[in-house]
Amino acid sequence: QVQLAESGGGSVQPGGSLTLSCQASGGIYSSYCMAWFLQASTKEREVVARIEGGGNTIYAESVKGRFTISRDNAKNTLYLQMNSLKPEDTAMYYCAAGPPAIRCASMPIRDFTYWGQGTQVTVSS
Repeated sequence: QVQLAESGGGSVQPGGSLTLSCQASGGIYSSYCMAWFLQASTKEREVVARIEGGGNTIYAESVKGRFTISRDNAKNTLYLQMNSLKPEDTAMYYCAAGPPAIRCASMPIRDFTYWGQGTQVTVSS
């Protein structure tokens, strides 16, 4: 069975950087849409970045130019490089994957089949 496990979270000062990793156990289809989501406190989970099987990426406006999503299909690993972190980036970060019944950029959260347990990112001075 496929399971996702995030790592790399932590506490950093504003302007700092973190690299999150998401290791997938078992094999996931290379064609799957993969994404990073964040959930701050009791707020709704929202997408941070998505990456298609072919490598095309889509970012939330708030992180464009600061975050980079990438995947290594051979290692079944998803990454999120986070630079120029801001206090508002503080949240639990989750990786997710699912079959793109619709193009990855428009895939609703309910269509992501697999989810990790999350890793905490805290940005404060």
